[in-house]
Amino acid sequence: MLAWLKWIGTGMGIAGALVIALNLPFSGWGFVLFLVSSVSWTVAGLKMRENSLALLNGVFTAINLLGIYRWLIA
Repeated sequence: MLAWLKWIGTGMGIAGALVIALNLPFSGWGFVLFLVSSVSWTVAGLKMRENSLALLNGVFTAINLLGIYRWLIA
């Protein structure tokens, strides 16, 4: 399961960055992709006992939730 979490986190992170970088009308959805990535990496970091990775991606999760709110909800 750990390998899957890491690959999902990597793939969604790449996809999210690409969607936002293209600045398309649906670019706000890049934050949803980033959210999946950051949650995946947070869980992977906790499972690997890599506290710095878990903390970083926990903060990214909060930032992505803010992006979702500002771009897609508000």
